[in-house]
Amino acid sequence: MEIEILMFWISSIYIGPIWGLMWFAPRHKITKKVVGDIRIAVLPLCIPYAILAIPEIPNIMLTLGSQMPSPDLVIEFFSDDKVVILGWLHFLAFDVLAGRYIWLRMLACDRPMYVSTPILVLGMMVAPLGFLIGILTTLEYSEKEHSENQ
Repeated sequence: MEIEILMFWISSIYIGPIWGLMWFAPRHKITKKVVGDIRIAVLPLCIPYAILAIPEIPNIMLTLGSQMPSPDLVIEFFSDDKVVILGWLHFLAFDVLAGRYIWLRMLACDRPMYVSTPILVLGMMVAPLGFLIGILTTLEYSEKEHSENQ
C-alpha cells in the first residue's frame, strides 16, 4: 500500500499550484506557460495513475467488463482501498483537465477573475457542476469557434 500512498500525495500536492494559478493569476504569463501546456498541467497526473492502474487493468476489465455495472458492483469494487486511491487519482487528473479547459474558455471569452475563480473552485470541488457552469458562461466561445471553422 506504500506506493498508493506515495502516488496519492504526489498527485494531491501537485494540483495545488495548478489550481492556484488558474484561480488567482489566470492571465499571468507563468499561468499561461504552466497551465497552458498540457504536458505540465495534466500529463504528470497521469503518471501516478498509470503506475497504479496498469497492474489493475485485468481486475478492472474483469470486474467492470464482465457484467453491467450496478450500484452494488460499484460499491463492492470501491470497497478496496487501492481502488479508492486509484479513483481519487482519476478524479484529480480529470478535474484538472476539465478545469484547464474551462480556464482556456474563460480566457478566450475575457471573463474577469470574479467570474472565473468561483467557477474554477467549483470545478475542483465538484467538477461536473463547475464544468457545466463554465460551459454555460462561455457559450459564445463555441459559437466563435464554430464560425471560425466555416
